[in-house]
Amino acid sequence: MPSSRKNAPLSVRIVAPVVAALLVLAGWAVLAHGGTIPRNLLPTPGAVLARLGTELSSGRLLEPTLVTIQQSLLGCLLATVVALPLAYLIAHAKLAQATLAPYLAASQAIPSVALAPLLVIWVGYGTLPVVLLCSIMVFFPMVLSTVLGLRSIDRDVLDAARVDGADPRRLARWIEWPLALPATLTGIRNGFTLSITGSVVGELVMGGNGLGQLLAVQSQSSDTTGLFTTLIVLMTLAIVIFLAMTAIEWLANPFRVKATAFAVAPFIPQIGETDVDVDSPEPARGRAADRNGSLRADQPDLVRWPEPQPVG
Repeated sequence: MPSSRKNAPLSVRIVAPVVAALLVLAGWAVLAHGGTIPRNLLPTPGAVLARLGTELSSGRLLEPTLVTIQQSLLGCLLATVVALPLAYLIAHAKLAQATLAPYLAASQAIPSVALAPLLVIWVGYGTLPVVLLCSIMVFFPMVLSTVLGLRSIDRDVLDAARVDGADPRRLARWIEWPLALPATLTGIRNGFTLSITGSVVGELVMGGNGLGQLLAVQSQSSDTTGLFTTLIVLMTLAIVIFLAMTAIEWLANPFRVKATAFAVAPFIPQIGETDVDVDSPEPARGRAADRNGSLRADQPDLVRWPEPQPVG
């Protein structure tokens, strides 16, 4: 069932993050210009923005950013292909839940930094171990969110579909997965954002050509300005992915109501006054019906019904 909680207005959702970012920048500028922290440890926002503009204009950040996006996307897709069927199995089979749930929870206690060397030993260096690390990091959130969505479906809806003759295949295709889609997309959205972290952590340990390797080089050379620049790119990338996945989630939501009537209403100002009270025992002849369906005798005739003609 759709949630009754209303989101904040669009203007608030746009202005609030901007104000928060400005406050963070102001605090950062105060600390950097106050002299308490040396400039080689905390560069000023102006120096970081200047470095960011130079890196973007020269194109040096483009290739590492594309590599990180590719690794994150592949890891997220791999996790999705495995997580969704497994989540469906856990949601429907008690034996599968009792068997797999403890191990899925235990997998979250293993640090990704500890898994990276093992992946290098097993599959070698390159893109593949980084993709595997990304998929491992996002696997559990996807499974958990999808299981929650499948189990939140009203049992009466499923029982009614079974009574109407729906087999398990049609039940999953036409009822279960559409109703669980918002929760599933939420898990994929959070997983895709988390896969950026997996890509960076993998490159910090295993090497590569993305932003994680760039962070490793800048850290070894004590380039704090470059570190801040790369971190800003990573945060921006995560925000863009989050907003894009949120838009996809909103468009694919089966409970989304299109406001077609509200868009057309301003162009038909009398649409509410020409409605006939269908709940009344008699049609509204010669009188106008208001927007609630009640009759108002003080209004001019807007709807005239043809009078019955005598037969013969």
